[in-house]
Amino acid sequence: MSGLDHRRGTASVSLLDAAGRPLADREVVVEQVRHAFSFGCIGFDLIAHANGEADESALADDWLELFALAVLPFYWGGFEPERGHPDTARLQRAARWFRERGVRVKGHPLVWHTVKAAWLDALPMDEVERLVRARVRREVGDFAGLIDEWDAINEVVIMPDFVNEPDGVPNAISRLAREVGRVDMVRLAVEEARSVVPGVRLLLNDFDLAADYERLIEQVLDAGVRLDAIGVQTHMHQGFRGAQLLELADRFGRFGLPVHFTEASLVSGDLMPASIVDLNDFQPASWPSTPEGEARQADELEQHFRMLVGHPAVESITYWGITDRGAWLGAPIGLVRADGSRKPSFDRLRTLLREEWWHAPTTLRTDSDGQVTVAGFAGDYAITAGDARAEFALPLGPSAPTVELPGA
Repeated sequence: MSGLDHRRGTASVSLLDAAGRPLADREVVVEQVRHAFSFGCIGFDLIAHANGEADESALADDWLELFALAVLPFYWGGFEPERGHPDTARLQRAARWFRERGVRVKGHPLVWHTVKAAWLDALPMDEVERLVRARVRREVGDFAGLIDEWDAINEVVIMPDFVNEPDGVPNAISRLAREVGRVDMVRLAVEEARSVVPGVRLLLNDFDLAADYERLIEQVLDAGVRLDAIGVQTHMHQGFRGAQLLELADRFGRFGLPVHFTEASLVSGDLMPASIVDLNDFQPASWPSTPEGEARQADELEQHFRMLVGHPAVESITYWGITDRGAWLGAPIGLVRADGSRKPSFDRLRTLLREEWWHAPTTLRTDSDGQVTVAGFAGDYAITAGDARAEFALPLGPSAPTVELPGA
């Protein structure tokens, strides 16, 4: 048994023509289209491109070569800096651009106390709660059919206690969290979202990975609030976490929900000093990528993905930025440099996702019953016979799908 057998499937695929007859003794080509495992990245850098505001074709090609889940930003202060004027149309176009290219889209986040909508802060508490609930319903409804997964609420552990305001004005979300409590803040986000789209996938997401987060998850689940996955942030500006990643997967996997490593980053330059407590407090004037750092980043990125894909509780990994240009905190965390050239980490990840863990186009011949056996990583596959093409899902474990190929 290999360490990744839990990611694989084997199918005896029956191929039929338009009349329902087996396609016996025929050459067919089978290839993988996408992984069932969610390999994602933020899509922030491609919003302008998707809206025709900038030409980022090269970056888009690099992004699409690696990833199949895009995270789009819904930070309230950036999304609706002026009350009543949300950036809905631009984000819808961006979401549609990704979907048209076979990429799933996730929204981040519906409720958060940071990147705040300053106009909300001065309002009375009853109006704040009403607007927060309405905001959740609006976004989930406006993006139904485009976004099927959201970080419902972000960083709830610190939310009631947050005081590090850039403008010195207490934010309205933290005030609300202090009044209703953490569990009811989670309930608010989840229940309002599901009131609009019952089947939407919702995560609780946090950077505080200590016991307080585990206790919050227990309390939320005990209160009957249904979550679809647990989000674990792992920005590694201060160094690779190594075996701690597996400990995190174990700890948060014990709840019986999929674990999503939602915000992963690895630096390809000098590491942030270990003495920094809040990563936001370290923003040097220049933070260059270096040859030594790039070699280290490539090695650590490969370890990161191998370890987490190898853990059965993990369902998704989202890397927090393909490019150094405009990266969070100015850190050199991208897989391509600011000038658009690829770092070693890009090629290392591509080898994993598109070669080692990928079913390349392979020619097979059906037997007398029109069957072929396909084995590979679970996901979506395409099968072609002549000019006829169809897709089928290869689930985990054994399966026996039947695929019609009209025109074959």
